[in-house]
Amino acid sequence: MPPMAPDSGSGVGPEATVAVPLAEGLEPDVQAWEKATAAVLRKTKKLADDAPDADVWGLLTRTTLDGIEVPPLGTPALTAEVPEAGLPGQMPFTRGAAAGRDLGLEGWDVRAWFADPDVERTAEQVVADVENGVNSLWISVGEGAVPADALARVLEPVYVDLAPVVVDDPLDPVGAARALDAVLDDKAVDPAPGTSYGADPLGAHARAALGVGLEGAVTDPSVAVEVARLARERGARGVVVDATAVHDAGASDVQELAYALLAGATYLRLLTDAGLDVDAAADQLDVRLAATDEQFGTIAKLRAARRTWARLLELSGVAESGRGQRQHVLTSRPMMASYDPYVNMLRTCIAAFAAGVGGATSLTVLPFDEPLGLPEPFSRRIARNTSSLLVSESHVARVADPAGGSHAVERLTDDLARAAWKLFGELDAVAGAGGFEAALEALRPKVEQTVSDRALQVARRSRPVTGVSEFPNLHEERPERRPYGRVLPVHRYAREFEAMRDDRAAQPVFLATMGRVAQHTARATFAANLLAAGGIDTVTAGATDGVEGVLEAYRQADAPAVVCLAGPDPLYAEWGADLVAALREAGARHVVVAGKADAVAADVDDSCAMGLDALAFLRRTREELAR
Repeated sequence: MPPMAPDSGSGVGPEATVAVPLAEGLEPDVQAWEKATAAVLRKTKKLADDAPDADVWGLLTRTTLDGIEVPPLGTPALTAEVPEAGLPGQMPFTRGAAAGRDLGLEGWDVRAWFADPDVERTAEQVVADVENGVNSLWISVGEGAVPADALARVLEPVYVDLAPVVVDDPLDPVGAARALDAVLDDKAVDPAPGTSYGADPLGAHARAALGVGLEGAVTDPSVAVEVARLARERGARGVVVDATAVHDAGASDVQELAYALLAGATYLRLLTDAGLDVDAAADQLDVRLAATDEQFGTIAKLRAARRTWARLLELSGVAESGRGQRQHVLTSRPMMASYDPYVNMLRTCIAAFAAGVGGATSLTVLPFDEPLGLPEPFSRRIARNTSSLLVSESHVARVADPAGGSHAVERLTDDLARAAWKLFGELDAVAGAGGFEAALEALRPKVEQTVSDRALQVARRSRPVTGVSEFPNLHEERPERRPYGRVLPVHRYAREFEAMRDDRAAQPVFLATMGRVAQHTARATFAANLLAAGGIDTVTAGATDGVEGVLEAYRQADAPAVVCLAGPDPLYAEWGADLVAALREAGARHVVVAGKADAVAADVDDSCAMGLDALAFLRRTREELAR
């Protein structure tokens, strides 16, 4: 594929000096920002006193999992060579697939997901959702989900000529399509615009290749052609390019976008080879993407997805009016956690906001209890109200592409689009020589590397998962939910920590708190939270004065085998060595110090401080507790 636009420089650093006129004649420049920022970083000891102010760029620039640098400040220099984004509804569709939202709504299409095999429960959920703000329905059909022969019962009260319906059954895509066909026949109506029969055999293939496959899923691509023909007879769409297939396996944003382009190009070839003209083939495709709680990354990803999709369809010969990407956005499954699940409300809210600002056509907010099992009425209500509040009360959708024009967002959009287009070109070349399966084999090691890189960041808690790797509540009582009938495998970001929580350590660690509460509370809290993240409980000495005070508390706690010292460096230096010796004599087998190990003038077995590999530390500690 030809390049989308000329390469551009980074636009980051001291050369990016510009004057930005503000109210009342103020004209701060980049050097002023550097100076102010450097002063703060010097106070926190993150920047040396003799270091140039311009070093703040290197210290504060963040690098994504795709290797894209995100600077701390957006300046016009960042976008000096970024191509024009155009207007909403016009090529390259970066700013939106249409000038206004689909369906004539003020806002995005609020799409609820249904997967409960209990037909009567699902029928009640459909009524509740449609009566309370949901615009369209996404129904998982078939074994372990809503039975295909019960689809008519579930949709009985729904005006399917007004409310779009999307079905999916990876085990029997044709059966799901025929079930929806039967409902339309029974109601004797045409489907609402946006209705989709939801076939995605390539997505099932991708899931299997990346280790998150559903056993028995249909991977034969010819199925997409059969379903598309059924859909065309109804004036509906038949195929979904579901890029969450690779997102659920742990793929990065660029890999997700590149896969969407690869699958889209493959479906276009299949459909045109089957006799459809290219415009009709493109009209059969919807695209499903994931939204995470990384707000700006999600906004830029959706904008880049439309730009690259439009370029793909342009090169394929699709008329300009048909190049706008119809985006069904789903809040990320991997980002969610089964522990402290109510925090998932915050994650999905940020993801929903980013999806709306990023221009999603339709949005499904997953209920906060999704990792635990089938959602209850309360969690479904919170999920649908997330969109309702953003659209109707926060008025997020009043402005088309509100992030457009932001130098940081425009630059990140451009970087993502370029990287995704490059990777797509590589994968498409492999597919041209060896088929779609060969392209997946080429993608797999890249996804595995991303999974490894992300896991290391989660392990070091530089990518925290609140409620799991940070600020865990070890004694929480999680809500109970009925299990899914059909479980879709997902590579959750916090899975290693959650595995430890699932298998809590039988013995606690003794926190040997040294000195007054004000002296030890910071390190004691850090150590207790860290240990709790690994399923390890603690008992605390409390305020102590000297070695004897700690020893007395230690004996009252039944002398745990593992001890963690928590106190200030001056007390470590003053009587830390004596305390370690006394604790070992009293039965402590493994001594850890909160802080740097050399702060205590004695041999200790381990230490914990900011920036450590938390998972490795927790595994070592659990091994000692299990001895």
